Amino acid sequence: MMTSSLWLAMSGPAALLAASLLPAIKPDLSQQAVNRMAAVASGVAGAAAFATAIGVATSGALHTPALAISGIGFGLYLDSVSATMFCLVSFIGAIVLRYSFTYMDGDPGQIRFIRLMCLTLAAVLTLAISGNLLQFTLAWSATSLALHRLLVFYAERPAAVIAARKKFLASRLGDLFLVAAMLLLYAAFGSLDYESMFSAAQAMRGQGAIPLGVQIAAVLMVFAGLLKSAQFPVHGWLIEVMETPTPVSALLHAGIINAGGFLVLRFTDVISLSLTSMDLLAVIGGFTALFGSVVMLTQTSIKVSLAWSTIAQMGFMMMECGLGAFAAALLHIVAHSLYKAHAFLSSGSVIDIARASWTPSPGGKPHPFRLIFSIAGVLLVTLLFSLLTGATPARQPGVFALGAVLLLGLIHLVANGIDERPNAYVVVRTLALAAVVAAAYFGLQLVAEQMFAGALPKTEALRGPLGIAIVSLIVLSFATVTFLQGMVPKHATEPRWQALYVHVANGFYVNTITNRLVLHYWPGPAPTSVPVRLPIVLREHP
Repeated sequence: MMTSSLWLAMSGPAALLAASLLPAIKPDLSQQAVNRMAAVASGVAGAAAFATAIGVATSGALHTPALAISGIGFGLYLDSVSATMFCLVSFIGAIVLRYSFTYMDGDPGQIRFIRLMCLTLAAVLTLAISGNLLQFTLAWSATSLALHRLLVFYAERPAAVIAARKKFLASRLGDLFLVAAMLLLYAAFGSLDYESMFSAAQAMRGQGAIPLGVQIAAVLMVFAGLLKSAQFPVHGWLIEVMETPTPVSALLHAGIINAGGFLVLRFTDVISLSLTSMDLLAVIGGFTALFGSVVMLTQTSIKVSLAWSTIAQMGFMMMECGLGAFAAALLHIVAHSLYKAHAFLSSGSVIDIARASWTPSPGGKPHPFRLIFSIAGVLLVTLLFSLLTGATPARQPGVFALGAVLLLGLIHLVANGIDERPNAYVVVRTLALAAVVAAAYFGLQLVAEQMFAGALPKTEALRGPLGIAIVSLIVLSFATVTFLQGMVPKHATEPRWQALYVHVANGFYVNTITNRLVLHYWPGPAPTSVPVRLPIVLREHP
């Protein structure tokens, strides 16, 4: 369905772009005026997102006539996937902007910061509603370049510059992959318009004959998405961008980092034509999820711990895409964005929250059989609910794997309920909690599958021995980590465990190696030295 009224969706990005450019045209604007313009622009974006979401819900997928020459041009495409991202980014962007007005109050660069935030949001929203791969690629690069300026907002901080340079290099490599994929897809389909590309991809799927160029393009798109979402081994920049103001961290971790996942979901019709690309997503995403989760457990800095959490969550999301659980991946993006934005914006109060939620230890000592029994019980609960909802390991491996990992998070609660001083009430209550969490998770997956059925391919079944191996390794790996997490405190004083803890806390030094390479080929600014006066201590000789 084509409608000229859909162009109203561009009012959101256009308003934010205007809020970014007007202060440069009229430099005499006050800080209050700039804040008001940004607030109005974010409100316009929210209204446009709400209106387009209603339009998609009532009329299905909407797209404008392509303003194109030879299939290359400009247009808008909104279905349940892009409408969801449009609403999500608009909502989080409005909250982060409002938070920024107070957070940056009094900073000499506050106007510049608000301008850059509006510019970044405009690029991300344009990315979400693009209807042409060329337009998508331009918005993709614009988002990265605008974010780069935010990452070096305090350019005098060497750590911020080094992290931004690593992000810049990874992003430019991702841009190269995406441009190469665009050229290959144009050669195969003769157009970059989504409607034409997706229809041709579905026809290829029906015929079973996939050109080599399309398969290579699918792999290149996967690499572009992996680079954008900070997957192993190019994840290091994400844990080092804490030198930038907190609103940037919230927007980055809750919105912009999802661009890699959105790329995969937006072009699922093309990417799923290549089994190699799907396997890459599952393997790299699964390993990154495990790696990020393990390292996160050892961090003492709140924001760094949240950054490792984001790396792990992006890994889970890519893994879900690789296992064919596309609706689950989109639901994961929404859930992660909302909670991670709240986590960063409220990180300053985490100590008060921890103190308020402190409870005395139940007194039980960790025991291997207790943990093994708890893990087995939780996995059985997961399997039971997966059978009841149809999300079995064979039919929906991605949904089942993530559900198992989610419920493994309740292990220590369940284990404490059956410790050496068991209480029947506590045991029943904790098992009931596990059942409620499982029911909620698999119920939400059913809703998401129905909601995004028209925009995403159906959840794929298990693909041969490699798929079985991937799902089994994911579940077993996280079960092992859960087991070790319960047993390590018992051996915390042993030298080998202390040494392992240090290695894990440093991310096995992957990021250190990356830093050395970047500093060697792209040296950072010399740190400004401040003379330090040491106190003179007079000692009386005996």
